[in-house]
Formats: sequence, C-alpha cells, structure tokens
Amino acid sequence: MRKHSISRKTAETDIELEISIDGTGKSEIDTGVGFFDHMLTLMSNHGLLDLKVLCDGDLEVDQHHSVEDIGIALGQAFREALGNKEGITRYANITTPMDEALSTISLDISGRAYFVYHVEGLKDKVGSFDTELVEEFFQAFVSNAKVTLHINLSYGRNSHHIIESIFKGFGRALDLATLKNPRIEGVPSTKGTL
Repeated sequence: MRKHSISRKTAETDIELEISIDGTGKSEIDTGVGFFDHMLTLMSNHGLLDLKVLCDGDLEVDQHHSVEDIGIALGQAFREALGNKEGITRYANITTPMDEALSTISLDISGRAYFVYHVEGLKDKVGSFDTELVEEFFQAFVSNAKVTLHINLSYGRNSHHIIESIFKGFGRALDLATLKNPRIEGVPSTKGTL
C-alpha cells in the first residue's frame, strides 16, 4: 500500500493528515471549514483515495491558513506515499461535468511543480467559504507534491457546482495518474527519473 502520514504544526494551524493512494475512497475530514470538508470528501471518494485530514486552524482570523496549509501537507504526503514512481501511468486528463459546470484537470506527475489555473466567474463566497482559496489550495499542493497541474473551466454558472467539478476531477486525475501499468518498466520517463 502506498500511504503516508504527516503532522504539521505551526503558529497558525495544527494538522494531522493520512493518505492511502491505493484506497477505496474512505475519508475522515474535519478542517473546521464545512464547504472545504465537503470538497475533500468528494475528492477522496471519486479518487478512491483513503484520506484523513484533521485541522485546528486560526479560523478566527480567516480560512486562508487552514486551506493553504492542508494543501501543503497533502502535497508532501502524496509525494512521499507515491514513492519512487516506478510503473505509474504518470499522466491524466479528466473532464468532469457537474450539472451546468464542466472542468478539465490535466495532471503530470513530473517531479516539476507547475500550476495553471483558468477558472473565471466564481462568486466571492460559497456560504462562508472564500472561493479564492481554491487556487491557493491547489498551488500549495502542486508546490509540495512536485507535479504539473492545469485546471481549466470550460463553463459554469453556479460556484458550488464549478468547485465541485474541479475537486471531483482532481481526485479522478490523481487516481488515474498513479495507477500502476504492468507494461511500464521502471520510471515512466526517458530521463530515467521523475
């Protein structure tokens, strides 16, 4: 089983996180941010990742530190859980509808952190959740997982649906890119390393 646990404590957040890449989609999520809990649960379920995320953050300030720091911890744990990357599919391109919204996630487990985010038209908030934190979460994940991630929204009107499409697609992309392919020998790169 490719899995990893991480504890991350700062003056702003205290995080316990566990990930199992070869899971069944079970999750235990409590970040103190209800909408974000919902999105992480969807990501875990549709990505067949077993995920535990417990966060005690300075929500009296705002949600930024909790969401960003969870992205950091998840990226670090994902990179460690993946191990040497031998035999993985490496790439994934997933388009996910959620009612009127349609987004595409393109992922390369490349060893290089690069992030492209083309999502326009989100309202400032979904409930109490600051929607600008979606970009912050994925930037933090990418920087620490050392992957290339492109998120493109084709269209959508409802901010909840748009973000849900993105998180479901991201989970599905993680699942596909990390799948072991018996036809791949070693690391899937002509350089011999990722």
